[in-house]
Amino acid sequence: MNRKPTILITDAGHFEVSYIINPWMTPGAWSKDREGYHLRSLAASAALKSALEAAGADVLKIDGAAGLPDMVFPANAGIVLDRRAILARFRYPERQGEERVFLEAFNRLKTQGLLDVVEQFPDGVYQEGAGDCIWDAGRGHFWAGFGQRSVRESIPVIENFFAAPVVPLELISERFYHLDVCFLPLTGGEVVYYPPAFSEAAKDTIRAIVPADKLIEASDEDAAGFCVNAVNIGRNIVMATPPARLKAVLGERGYSVTAVDLTPFMMAGGGAYCMTLRLDRARELEAASSIAAARAAS
Repeated sequence: MNRKPTILITDAGHFEVSYIINPWMTPGAWSKDREGYHLRSLAASAALKSALEAAGADVLKIDGAAGLPDMVFPANAGIVLDRRAILARFRYPERQGEERVFLEAFNRLKTQGLLDVVEQFPDGVYQEGAGDCIWDAGRGHFWAGFGQRSVRESIPVIENFFAAPVVPLELISERFYHLDVCFLPLTGGEVVYYPPAFSEAAKDTIRAIVPADKLIEASDEDAAGFCVNAVNIGRNIVMATPPARLKAVLGERGYSVTAVDLTPFMMAGGGAYCMTLRLDRARELEAASSIAAARAAS
């Protein structure tokens, strides 16, 4: 029996761009039209929720918190696999207040029967959730970014917590500070990635693991438009409005792309993947779904 994916999002009512912790953040632009951008962010969040549901997901919304605008990006809250969740330790003080609020929210998810185990990374071991640790169902391992927000010392913690292999990838650009803004594994085995975000060693690792015919290089325009930061459900991909070239490339591979205008959230450095967290990832179920999707495309 097929189960619908369960995806967590955070209510956007408290979202704003009020500080700068990445090169994309534009509080000056936001302040020129606070009410307008607030209304646009609510509409964009609602549109994303609808697109995810149309793609086949059940969407669970939790409350945000005043003074914590980046809670709208729950991908950074933690890593989830096999009903086990390990929650983030944020590098920047502006986001560290999220840790307590997300811990309370995830403990409620545990009480509701959606999770079995909820823990946190050790103090001082910075790791920013699924934004820097992406499960590749078809290959049966995590890809983990380090070097910008997350530290390499977080990788053995992930391996031990999930008893799963982790492939480290060093990120070298402050513009692409999380793995999810420059790296997207797809259910058919393809990987969309933006090479300038990675060290030479990381690029060598990617190319050694992913066959050349499965690698899709994102352009500067794709990356700047947060189109690599996308949600893939089966053969459906939900992303910020893509350039025609990328949409065509993915279409040729058998994927249906749904575009959502996420401009307000891009002003804070996030896209569709940042705004979501998959709660139901299970390695056996995900592997079976990935194999089926790959066969359907062949």
